[in-house]
Amino acid sequence: MSEIKSFSDYTSKYNSNVDFSALFSGTSDSSSIGNTNMLSDYAAIKNGSYGKLMKAYYAKQDAEKLSGKGDTSQRLTLMKTSADSLKKSADALNDSSLWEKKKIKKKDEKTGEEIEVEDYDWDKITKAVKSFVEDYNDVVKEAGESNTKDVLRNASWMTGMTDKNSNMLAKIGITIGKGNKLELDEDALKQADISSLKTVFTGYNSFVSKISQKATGISNAANRASATYTNNGTYSKTDSLLTSSKIDEEV
Repeated sequence: MSEIKSFSDYTSKYNSNVDFSALFSGTSDSSSIGNTNMLSDYAAIKNGSYGKLMKAYYAKQDAEKLSGKGDTSQRLTLMKTSADSLKKSADALNDSSLWEKKKIKKKDEKTGEEIEVEDYDWDKITKAVKSFVEDYNDVVKEAGESNTKDVLRNASWMTGMTDKNSNMLAKIGITIGKGNKLELDEDALKQADISSLKTVFTGYNSFVSKISQKATGISNAANRASATYTNNGTYSKTDSLLTSSKIDEEV
Protein backbone atom coordinates (compact mmCIF):
# COMPACT_ATOMS: atom_id res chain seq x y z
CA MET A 1 0.00 0.00 0.00
CA SER A 2 1.40 3.40 -1.00
CA GLU A 3 2.06 5.82 1.82
CA ILE A 4 -0.38 8.73 2.16
CA LYS A 5 1.37 11.93 3.24
CA SER A 6 -1.08 14.70 2.35
CA PHE A 7 -4.76 15.41 1.84
CA SER A 8 -4.24 15.41 -1.92
CA ASP A 9 -2.99 11.83 -1.59
CA TYR A 10 -6.31 10.93 0.04
CA THR A 11 -8.41 12.53 -2.70
CA SER A 12 -6.27 10.84 -5.35
CA LYS A 13 -6.45 7.44 -3.63
CA TYR A 14 -10.20 7.47 -3.01
CA ASN A 15 -11.11 9.31 -6.25
CA SER A 16 -13.61 11.36 -4.29
CA ASN A 17 -16.23 13.39 -6.14
CA VAL A 18 -16.66 15.68 -3.15
CA ASP A 19 -15.16 19.15 -3.51
CA PHE A 20 -12.97 19.71 -0.45
CA SER A 21 -11.21 22.80 -1.76
CA ALA A 22 -13.27 25.05 0.49
CA LEU A 23 -11.73 23.43 3.51
CA PHE A 24 -8.28 24.68 2.53
CA SER A 25 -9.08 28.00 0.91
CA GLY A 26 -7.32 29.96 3.62
CA THR A 27 -3.80 28.73 2.87
CA SER A 28 -2.84 31.41 0.34
CA ASP A 29 0.45 33.31 0.78
CA SER A 30 -1.29 36.62 0.17
CA SER A 31 -2.56 38.15 3.44
CA SER A 32 -5.38 40.05 1.71
CA ILE A 33 -6.57 36.96 -0.09
CA GLY A 34 -6.05 34.95 3.09
CA ASN A 35 -8.25 37.35 5.11
CA THR A 36 -10.98 37.09 2.51
CA ASN A 37 -10.76 33.33 2.52
CA MET A 38 -10.82 33.23 6.34
CA LEU A 39 -14.10 35.17 6.23
CA SER A 40 -15.33 32.70 3.62
CA ASP A 41 -14.33 29.80 5.87
CA TYR A 42 -16.12 31.41 8.80
CA ALA A 43 -19.27 31.80 6.71
CA ALA A 44 -19.02 28.16 5.59
CA ILE A 45 -18.76 26.99 9.19
CA LYS A 46 -21.63 29.22 10.29
CA ASN A 47 -24.05 28.13 7.56
CA GLY A 48 -23.24 24.45 8.01
CA SER A 49 -21.63 23.71 4.64
CA TYR A 50 -18.26 23.01 6.31
CA GLY A 51 -19.84 20.33 8.48
CA LYS A 52 -21.55 18.77 5.48
CA LEU A 53 -18.25 18.58 3.62
CA MET A 54 -16.57 16.91 6.58
CA LYS A 55 -19.37 14.38 6.95
CA ALA A 56 -19.22 13.62 3.23
CA TYR A 57 -15.47 13.14 3.46
CA TYR A 58 -15.64 10.65 6.34
CA ALA A 59 -18.61 8.86 4.80
CA LYS A 60 -16.55 8.44 1.64
CA GLN A 61 -13.66 6.99 3.62
CA ASP A 62 -15.97 4.59 5.46
CA ALA A 63 -17.49 3.39 2.20
CA GLU A 64 -14.10 2.78 0.66
CA LYS A 65 -12.88 1.05 3.80
CA LEU A 66 -15.83 -1.34 3.91
CA SER A 67 -16.13 -2.06 0.20
CA GLY A 68 -12.42 -2.53 -0.38
CA LYS A 69 -10.37 -4.74 1.86
CA GLY A 70 -12.70 -5.25 4.80
CA ASP A 71 -16.14 -6.66 5.48
CA THR A 72 -19.28 -4.55 5.46
CA SER A 73 -20.82 -3.71 8.81
CA GLN A 74 -23.81 -5.88 7.90
CA ARG A 75 -21.60 -8.91 7.24
CA LEU A 76 -19.67 -8.36 10.46
CA THR A 77 -22.92 -8.11 12.41
CA LEU A 78 -24.13 -11.37 10.85
CA MET A 79 -20.79 -12.99 11.63
CA LYS A 80 -21.02 -11.93 15.26
CA THR A 81 -24.61 -13.13 15.55
CA SER A 82 -23.72 -16.53 14.10
CA ALA A 83 -20.72 -16.90 16.42
CA ASP A 84 -22.81 -15.94 19.46
CA SER A 85 -25.42 -18.56 18.48
CA LEU A 86 -22.68 -21.19 18.19
CA LYS A 87 -21.37 -20.37 21.65
CA LYS A 88 -24.88 -20.63 23.07
CA SER A 89 -25.56 -24.03 21.50
CA ALA A 90 -22.11 -25.30 22.49
CA ASP A 91 -22.64 -24.23 26.10
CA ALA A 92 -26.05 -25.92 26.09
CA LEU A 93 -24.37 -29.23 25.19
CA ASN A 94 -21.88 -28.71 28.00
CA ASP A 95 -24.67 -28.32 30.55
CA SER A 96 -24.42 -31.25 32.98
CA SER A 97 -28.21 -31.43 33.42
CA LEU A 98 -28.53 -32.54 29.79
CA TRP A 99 -26.56 -35.69 30.60
CA GLU A 100 -28.47 -36.80 33.66
CA LYS A 101 -30.96 -39.66 33.51
CA LYS A 102 -34.57 -38.60 33.91
CA LYS A 103 -37.94 -40.27 34.28
CA ILE A 104 -39.30 -40.31 30.75
CA LYS A 105 -42.60 -41.59 29.43
CA LYS A 106 -42.29 -44.06 26.56
CA LYS A 107 -44.55 -46.46 24.73
CA ASP A 108 -43.99 -50.13 25.38
CA GLU A 109 -42.99 -51.72 22.05
CA LYS A 110 -45.01 -54.89 22.79
CA THR A 111 -48.17 -53.57 24.41
CA GLY A 112 -48.24 -50.02 23.08
CA GLU A 113 -48.97 -48.75 26.54
CA GLU A 114 -47.25 -45.66 27.91
CA ILE A 115 -44.77 -46.47 30.64
CA GLU A 116 -42.34 -44.45 32.73
CA VAL A 117 -38.67 -45.35 32.52
CA GLU A 118 -35.41 -43.82 33.71
CA ASP A 119 -33.24 -42.93 30.75
CA TYR A 120 -31.42 -40.10 29.03
CA ASP A 121 -33.67 -37.65 27.21
CA TRP A 122 -32.49 -38.59 23.74
CA ASP A 123 -34.94 -36.27 22.01
CA LYS A 124 -33.55 -33.30 23.94
CA ILE A 125 -29.94 -34.43 23.37
CA THR A 126 -30.54 -34.90 19.64
CA LYS A 127 -32.17 -31.46 19.38
CA ALA A 128 -29.20 -29.87 21.18
CA VAL A 129 -26.67 -31.59 18.91
CA LYS A 130 -28.64 -30.59 15.79
CA SER A 131 -28.64 -26.95 16.92
CA PHE A 132 -24.91 -27.09 17.52
CA VAL A 133 -24.23 -28.58 14.07
CA GLU A 134 -26.43 -25.99 12.34
CA ASP A 135 -24.82 -23.08 14.20
CA TYR A 136 -21.33 -24.44 13.53
CA ASN A 137 -22.09 -24.66 9.81
CA ASP A 138 -23.47 -21.10 9.78
CA VAL A 139 -20.21 -19.81 11.25
CA VAL A 140 -18.15 -21.78 8.72
CA LYS A 141 -20.26 -20.33 5.90
CA GLU A 142 -20.03 -16.74 7.14
CA ALA A 143 -16.30 -17.00 7.87
CA GLY A 144 -15.69 -18.42 4.41
CA GLU A 145 -17.09 -15.21 2.92
CA SER A 146 -15.18 -12.93 5.30
CA ASN A 147 -12.18 -10.72 4.53
CA THR A 148 -11.39 -9.98 8.18
CA LYS A 149 -8.06 -11.53 9.16
CA ASP A 150 -8.89 -12.22 12.81
CA VAL A 151 -12.20 -13.84 11.90
CA LEU A 152 -10.46 -16.07 9.37
CA ARG A 153 -7.69 -16.94 11.83
CA ASN A 154 -10.12 -18.00 14.55
CA ALA A 155 -12.35 -19.90 12.11
CA SER A 156 -9.32 -21.69 10.65
CA TRP A 157 -8.25 -22.78 14.13
CA MET A 158 -11.80 -24.03 14.81
CA THR A 159 -12.09 -26.12 11.64
CA GLY A 160 -8.56 -27.42 12.13
CA MET A 161 -9.38 -28.63 15.62
CA THR A 162 -12.57 -30.26 14.34
CA ASP A 163 -10.55 -32.10 11.72
CA LYS A 164 -8.16 -33.41 14.39
CA ASN A 165 -11.14 -34.78 16.31
CA SER A 166 -12.84 -36.27 13.25
CA ASN A 167 -12.38 -39.89 14.34
CA MET A 168 -13.91 -39.25 17.75
CA LEU A 169 -16.77 -37.29 16.21
CA ALA A 170 -17.47 -40.05 13.70
CA LYS A 171 -18.09 -42.46 16.59
CA ILE A 172 -21.07 -40.37 17.69
CA GLY A 173 -22.53 -39.78 14.22
CA ILE A 174 -20.88 -36.49 13.26
CA THR A 175 -18.76 -36.33 10.12
CA ILE A 176 -17.04 -33.53 8.21
CA GLY A 177 -18.57 -32.91 4.81
CA LYS A 178 -18.01 -30.55 1.92
CA GLY A 179 -16.68 -27.12 2.79
CA ASN A 180 -15.66 -28.18 6.33
CA LYS A 181 -19.33 -28.33 7.36
CA LEU A 182 -20.59 -30.93 9.81
CA GLU A 183 -23.11 -33.65 8.96
CA LEU A 184 -25.18 -35.43 11.60
CA ASP A 185 -26.51 -38.99 11.50
CA GLU A 186 -29.25 -38.95 14.15
CA ASP A 187 -29.58 -42.73 14.29
CA ALA A 188 -25.85 -43.14 14.88
CA LEU A 189 -25.99 -40.44 17.55
CA LYS A 190 -28.71 -42.26 19.49
CA GLN A 191 -26.82 -45.52 19.28
CA ALA A 192 -23.51 -44.04 20.40
CA ASP A 193 -21.94 -44.95 23.72
CA ILE A 194 -22.89 -42.39 26.35
CA SER A 195 -19.32 -42.13 27.60
CA SER A 196 -18.17 -41.12 24.08
CA LEU A 197 -20.85 -38.44 23.96
CA LYS A 198 -19.83 -37.05 27.33
CA THR A 199 -16.18 -37.01 26.27
CA VAL A 200 -17.05 -34.86 23.24
CA PHE A 201 -19.64 -32.60 24.81
CA THR A 202 -18.84 -32.14 28.50
CA GLY A 203 -15.94 -30.77 30.52
CA TYR A 204 -13.62 -27.78 30.31
CA ASN A 205 -11.20 -29.42 27.87
CA SER A 206 -13.86 -31.13 25.75
CA PHE A 207 -14.25 -30.57 22.03
CA VAL A 208 -17.42 -28.54 22.44
CA SER A 209 -15.87 -26.39 25.18
CA LYS A 210 -13.03 -25.39 22.88
CA ILE A 211 -15.51 -24.61 20.10
CA SER A 212 -17.38 -22.36 22.53
CA GLN A 213 -14.17 -20.50 23.36
CA LYS A 214 -13.28 -20.03 19.72
CA ALA A 215 -16.81 -18.87 18.90
CA THR A 216 -16.24 -16.11 21.44
CA GLY A 217 -12.97 -15.27 19.69
CA ILE A 218 -14.75 -15.02 16.32
CA SER A 219 -17.50 -12.86 17.81
CA ASN A 220 -14.97 -10.51 19.38
CA ALA A 221 -12.96 -10.31 16.15
CA ALA A 222 -16.07 -9.35 14.18
CA ASN A 223 -17.00 -6.78 16.81
CA ARG A 224 -13.54 -5.19 16.78
CA ALA A 225 -13.55 -4.99 12.99
CA SER A 226 -16.92 -3.24 12.96
CA ALA A 227 -15.46 -0.12 14.63
CA THR A 228 -15.95 2.89 12.33
CA TYR A 229 -15.32 6.61 12.24
CA THR A 230 -17.63 8.68 14.41
CA ASN A 231 -19.54 11.70 13.12
CA ASN A 232 -16.85 14.11 14.33
CA GLY A 233 -14.16 12.28 12.39
CA THR A 234 -12.45 10.45 15.24
CA TYR A 235 -11.91 6.72 15.08
CA SER A 236 -13.81 4.86 17.78
CA LYS A 237 -11.85 2.02 19.40
CA THR A 238 -13.92 1.79 22.59
CA ASP A 239 -15.68 -1.42 21.54
CA SER A 240 -12.37 -2.90 20.47
CA LEU A 241 -10.81 -2.31 23.89
CA LEU A 242 -13.86 -3.49 25.81
CA THR A 243 -14.38 -6.69 23.83
CA SER A 244 -10.76 -7.83 23.47
CA SER A 245 -10.62 -11.35 24.82
CA LYS A 246 -7.86 -13.38 26.42
CA ILE A 247 -9.18 -16.39 24.57
CA ASP A 248 -7.31 -15.46 21.39
CA GLU A 249 -4.06 -15.62 23.34
CA GLU A 250 -4.79 -18.53 25.65
CA VAL A 251 -6.30 -21.06 23.24
